[in-house]
Order: sequence, then structure tokens, then C-alpha cells
Amino acid sequence: MSEPTPELIRARPVFRPSVWIWAAIVSVLVAMFVHGLLTNPNYRWDVVFEYLFDPRVLSGVGWTLILTVAAMALGIVMAVTMAIMRMGTNPVLRAVSYAYIWFFRGTPIYTQLIFWGLIGVLYPKLSLGIPFGPEFFVFDTYTVINATVAAILGLGLNEGAYLAEIVRGGLLSVDKGQWEAANALGMKRSTTLRRIVIPQAMRVIVPPTGNETISMLKTTSLVIAVPFSMELNFVTNAIGNSNFLPIPLLLVAAIYYLLITSILMAGQTRLEAYYGRGFDGERPTKAARGMSRKQQSILAAGTVKDDPTLEVTP
Repeated sequence: MSEPTPELIRARPVFRPSVWIWAAIVSVLVAMFVHGLLTNPNYRWDVVFEYLFDPRVLSGVGWTLILTVAAMALGIVMAVTMAIMRMGTNPVLRAVSYAYIWFFRGTPIYTQLIFWGLIGVLYPKLSLGIPFGPEFFVFDTYTVINATVAAILGLGLNEGAYLAEIVRGGLLSVDKGQWEAANALGMKRSTTLRRIVIPQAMRVIVPPTGNETISMLKTTSLVIAVPFSMELNFVTNAIGNSNFLPIPLLLVAAIYYLLITSILMAGQTRLEAYYGRGFDGERPTKAARGMSRKQQSILAAGTVKDDPTLEVTP
């Protein structure tokens, strides 16, 4: 006698009225906000669309992007250098790294930008020569460090101090077995960092670095302290003050900031997914790219067993 076929259970989600209540409340609030944006004549959307593609505004957007990219590039170079110095065995280099981070994190970015803008007052001339000896080349300070260079130096050096701790935290997140296995293979410290440690640390470094990049985009509005008068926020404020319509021009700046930020967030998500491969149950990353399979197996043996975050793909 055959056994009866069990009846399939049709599972239904639990009804949660609170979800629908909150959805209705949020929908009403959003509708009220959008209605206010569209019907309030004080926003002056006609002026917003008039200046949205104004050449001066577009130039300000371009300069904002240039400052952001250049400052972040300088900051990343300084961060990696200082993080490696602070993790090294040389006490002098560790002290230099600590002093750099202490100073640039301990003073406001606006104060630092003012000092960079007044660098020519402190040092009217820059020279190259023998220390405490003859000078071979002498330059006018403001010829070498103009407003653009001063803005990039001020933003980049300050950002490097914050990123240095992010990079150091990422490097420390890599298991020490990776270092020990690389040393057993006879790899140099620089090679171990470049091919083993940094690729794995990127999973930890990328998210906060992306946040710092987005923050840098908005921090460029402070370069007026240098003074640098070509970035987006200064340009829109100048136009708004000249025609006595500050709100529409603030909306223009906000639209461009939101657009650029959205693009950066999308890029950050892609980078996080790329460097997170192998750490979320997906295909593991090849941390020791270019190594032989025998070397990779030895390196993998130096990691914690059954830890998928430390696997090396053969």
C-alpha cells in the first residue's frame, strides 16, 4: 500500500500593518515636500534652469573635480607612505609619521588652508642649495605655490593624515600568517605589501576611502580661505549675490553636488564588490597574483585553516 502524498504547505508572509502605516506616512510626507518644491514660487526654478548650464558654473564644476582628484591623489600617496612608516621597525620614521598625523589631524582644515594662502608672507623666497650654505636657485614663493597649488597641498596633506589611519587599519586587518608565509618564501617586505597584504587590505580600505572622497568633494568649498575663487560653491554664491537671488544658485550648486556624489557612490559600490570577491562566499580572490602554484599553496598553509577570507586560489 502506497503512502499518501504529503500535502504542500502554502506559506504566507505575516501581515504587518505597521509597514503599510509607515509607508503611507512617508508617501504623504514625500508628496507634500515635492508639491512644495514645485509650487513654491520662491524657489525660482526658472532661474535655476537658466544658470544650470552657465559657463561659469560649469567651469566651477570642473575646478571642483580637479581639486577633489588632485587632493585625493596626494592624500592617498601620503597615507600609504605614513601608514607603512608607522608600521615599520625604524623608530625615527615611526616618530615622523606620528608627528605628521598628529599635526594635520589636530588642526582645522580651514586654518591649514589659511596658512597655505599666507605661505608667501612667512617665506617670501624659496631656494635650492646646500643646507646652511650657498643657494643655487631662488624662486618667488607665490610663483611656485599659487592659489591652485596651495589649495591642493592644503586639502591633500590634511586628507593624508586621516587616510593614513584608514590604510593602517586595513593593513592590520590582514592575518599575520600572511606575513609569516611570505617571509618563509623569502619575499621582500615591499613585495609582500604590494602582492599579498595590500590586495587583501583593500576590502577594508575602499569603503572609508570612498566616504573620504565624497567628503573631499564638499570640503573643496573651503578653499576660499587660500583664497581660491574658481570652485563651484564660490562661483554660485558670487552669481547669487550679484543678482540678489542666492537661493536659486544654491539649488544649482546642490544639484551638481548631488549628481557627482551619486556617481562617486556608484563607483564606490563597484569597487567594494570587486575587492570583496572571495570574502562573501563568492569566488575567492588571488592575493598572490603571478606566483607559482607551489608558492601559493605554501602561502595558503600559513593562514588559518578553513578561514575562507584567507584562501588563495590555485
